[in-house]
Amino acid sequence: MGTLCEIQLFAKTGEAAQRVAEAAIADVARLEARYSRYRSDSFLSEINRVAAAGGRIAVDDETAGLLNYAATCHEQSGGLFDITSGILRRAWRFDSGVLPDQGLIDELLVKVGWDKVVWKPPVLEFPFPGVEIDFGGVVKEYAADRAAGLCWAGGIRHGMINLGGDIKVLGPRADGSPWRIGVRHPREKDALLQTVELSNGAMASSGDYERCLTIEGVRYGHILNPRTGWPVRHLASVSVIADFCVVAGSASTIAMLKEEEGPVWLEALALPHLWVDVSGGIGGTLLEMPR
Repeated sequence: MGTLCEIQLFAKTGEAAQRVAEAAIADVARLEARYSRYRSDSFLSEINRVAAAGGRIAVDDETAGLLNYAATCHEQSGGLFDITSGILRRAWRFDSGVLPDQGLIDELLVKVGWDKVVWKPPVLEFPFPGVEIDFGGVVKEYAADRAAGLCWAGGIRHGMINLGGDIKVLGPRADGSPWRIGVRHPREKDALLQTVELSNGAMASSGDYERCLTIEGVRYGHILNPRTGWPVRHLASVSVIADFCVVAGSASTIAMLKEEEGPVWLEALALPHLWVDVSGGIGGTLLEMPR
């Protein structure tokens, strides 16, 4: 998953915890191998080879579920959550220290757009050669939910899955106390905005601080607007709590993509949330919780 991952489980024996943890870890590894854009042998890479040729491919039920969810997010976000926008990473090299050429961004934008894909389950068709699919905004959160489900099926009633800050909780800690999860400040290293207590559900965060460029005092984060090809510039971070990690993750990303409209959209969504804008403004229902 390209990030630090952690599983904490309470079980009657260490052997039981180890057995369940290994099953969960194996499933996370399976999903990474299947949907990683960095592996030429992944199913995602197979899909994108078909896409490059303007072909069509039948997908399995799991992939169909991810595509259906991505299509729903696209609709709910007004087209801003778009799994074809990953191709823009070819322009944005966040370790380069330089801004991309606008000409390259414009060339790539021609290949961005869920409307350029024909999705009629179980067949995915690419009438516009060169379009790519990227599950980066969905699959890690889905993996956290899957891992938690496997742990629950294995008899675990107290545990936490943390895949790079995408967190799913299985009940409280063994002593009945909630899990305490820190929400980091997007601008102050090692500082916490809030500490959230969870006994069930999930929390995920999106922000401009994980991968970014800072040029002449301006920060350019990795969350890219699929219409402009440029990073979003209004919100610095968003954290959302939901029953499922995949919902919390997509909601936090959509809020970032909505920029100035993000806080109002989150309020209407009615999920517990916390946001910080690039000017240092802070808002959201999680502020009302005691620290």
